[in-house]
Amino acid sequence: MKQENFSYKLANGVIYTVLSIVGIITLLPFLYVIVVSFTDPSEYISKPLIIFPEKWSLSSYEYILSTKMFTRSLGVSAFLAIVGSAFSIIITSALSYALSRKRFLGKRFFLLAILLTMLFNPGMIPNYMLVHSLGLIDTVWSLILPVLTSAWYVFLMKNFYQEIPDELEEAAKIDGCNDIGVFIRIMLPVSLPAIAAFGLFFAVGFWNTYFNGVLYINDDSLRPMQVVLQMMLIQASTSVADPAVAAMLQSEQMIPPETIKMAAVVIASVPIIMVYPFLQKYFVKGMMVGSVKG
Repeated sequence: MKQENFSYKLANGVIYTVLSIVGIITLLPFLYVIVVSFTDPSEYISKPLIIFPEKWSLSSYEYILSTKMFTRSLGVSAFLAIVGSAFSIIITSALSYALSRKRFLGKRFFLLAILLTMLFNPGMIPNYMLVHSLGLIDTVWSLILPVLTSAWYVFLMKNFYQEIPDELEEAAKIDGCNDIGVFIRIMLPVSLPAIAAFGLFFAVGFWNTYFNGVLYINDDSLRPMQVVLQMMLIQASTSVADPAVAAMLQSEQMIPPETIKMAAVVIASVPIIMVYPFLQKYFVKGMMVGSVKG
């Protein structure tokens, strides 16, 4: 018995040690990015490989936040995360509720159509032709409408609504509510945990918008933050770059492009990092919403 306890503790100790080492190795690049972003430019120029700087400075953050291009991109990404998530929640919850009702005419047709979007992707060219034909090129709506909802989220939320007792809907209709009233006054309050979970998923997706920004946006003032950040990251490693980004990275005196890029990475990551700890429980619940039927 003692031998088994010793073996169990030894195995746990080895596992925890290995996981701790892997965790530290994983965190090192993030710590290096933070350290470099706060390093004094003169110290970074003299010794680029820095573990713990002797001089700390906010000059990279002050410079990057003073540039119009990056601050505009922050505003575009914030608009996408807030407005895009709001529209996505409305469309997804309303569509899911309608599909969860047995009396909905054409229910099977719409379910099949939504399922097909999961199985078959039309590809980049048809998507671009559709967005172009709608006149959405170089507008923020080209970054919202094509990804307004997700078939997977619709099916999960549909199952969630099906688990809500029908007696709630019947009681509301006895009190005089129509279908829209039932949805707004009964179903939405009941489904707030699911809405919060999916809203968080949508917000993270819109905040990290990149590919559609490259594909549909040519106007510098409408580029989302991730596109601008990517352009900044490749600036130092290539001689061909966007003139606006090149001008942004050319500081007046001593600020190296590397510290500016690291500061941009930190600024882009901080909002989501701050939100995650407070809403982590919704992510856990969101993974289970609609996945189990009793």
